[in-house]
Amino acid sequence: MLSVPELVDRLGITPGRLHRLIEDHVLASVRIDGAVRVPEEFLQGDEPLPSLRGTLLVLNDAGFSEEEAVIWMLSTNEELGERPIDSLQSGRKSAVRRATQALAF
Repeated sequence: MLSVPELVDRLGITPGRLHRLIEDHVLASVRIDGAVRVPEEFLQGDEPLPSLRGTLLVLNDAGFSEEEAVIWMLSTNEELGERPIDSLQSGRKSAVRRATQALAF
């Protein structure tokens, strides 16, 4: 989990821009001991993982809180046979989207 200062440094952006990325579902965060943290897996190099935003939006539409979405992304999914974030990182965006859309029903 990366802190705000670590993310600001790594992404080369301001704290305000980082919070905007979180608000816009480009990234998702959890609070740990009151501090905002973003899983490092949500980055691809020094950028947010491009396929993450659509998945976070679908989870949001399914009623997931931001924290629940982070937990879902980092937990093994039976349908995928791996963590959804691992599927996204390996380019299996469609499979992840199918798994998220099933949650809405």
